[in-house]
Amino acid sequence: MIVLKATQDKVLSVLQSVAGIVERRHTLPILANVLIRKTGSQLQLTTSDLEIQIRTTAELDGDSGNFTTTVGARKLIDILRSMPSDQTVSLESAQSKLILKGGKSRFTLQTLPAEDFPLVQEAANFGPSFSVPQKVLKELLNQVSFAMAVHDIRYYLNGILFVAEGKQLSLVATDGHRLAFSSATLDVEVPRQEVILPRKTVLEMQRLLSDKEGAIEMQFAGNQAKFSFEGMEFVTKLVEGKFPDYNRVIPKNHKNIITLGRVPLLASLQRTAILTSEKFKGVRLNIEPGTLRVASNNAEQEEAVDELDIDYGGDAIEIGFNVTYLIDALANMDQDMVKIELADSNSSALLTIPDDAAFKYVVMPMRI
Repeated sequence: MIVLKATQDKVLSVLQSVAGIVERRHTLPILANVLIRKTGSQLQLTTSDLEIQIRTTAELDGDSGNFTTTVGARKLIDILRSMPSDQTVSLESAQSKLILKGGKSRFTLQTLPAEDFPLVQEAANFGPSFSVPQKVLKELLNQVSFAMAVHDIRYYLNGILFVAEGKQLSLVATDGHRLAFSSATLDVEVPRQEVILPRKTVLEMQRLLSDKEGAIEMQFAGNQAKFSFEGMEFVTKLVEGKFPDYNRVIPKNHKNIITLGRVPLLASLQRTAILTSEKFKGVRLNIEPGTLRVASNNAEQEEAVDELDIDYGGDAIEIGFNVTYLIDALANMDQDMVKIELADSNSSALLTIPDDAAFKYVVMPMRI
């Protein structure tokens, strides 16, 4: 039976959309495979790593009929990548093997039985579904994901908090030294729901989401989240645990406010970061009426100083920061201006976008 027949680029893009979560080495060999299910003329591809399951439905020609099998996902992708994009390729079943043909090439691949593939058991009680444009969710993820912790023992920090309430969806990430918050408006009112999406899920979502206006539908359950978009269904386990109360972390009423160009500030920080040491990424900010001075030094007694003219009439403040934390935030914004609010040299700073309450970034100072 011819399971599918289409051009290389078409088959490859369908496969790549589900294969991001597949590990090359796994304790369970079948998890390196993609589950192929043909029902009539419709083809369904599913991958899983036991935490996340991605399924996509595609119309790729071939014989119609019912057929299921599993085959090595990465191997299939590697073979397809080696072929010209406009070449017609076909996948045929023969006994317990699959034969991939393209031009004068022919590859015989070993399969494993479909019934052994461990599908994720979907939660029975998902909450009400709501949606935002894909483009919006992608932007929200980009604005906060850099602040996620990596391998923190406080496992609830290794991911992003999603809070849906009323007509607002908020995303929050923190690693204990900084916190990023971003929000968007929903088209429907929803009861309060809070879930923590794991880091791997977040990175995979960022890879899959496009800048299209098409909607992505979300549903949350106690231990699962489900996302549906463009013929794809993405189910993931959640991180259990209590996320810190982010509202208490976001400073209110800082009286010293500077509004300045994001690009000049980013360039200044990147310049001075060159002379920070690998271990100690500290920069000093000296803020005085009219001037912002950025300085750094290292163990070799080298020093960098950079000055920016600013429109500022508040208190004189000297404050230290991990320069990477400031660069991360500024590099993930695309607005022209940034607003920095400060209290004194010992309190955290708040970075926002002028006239936009949807994004907030809090960074703790560091002693220098």
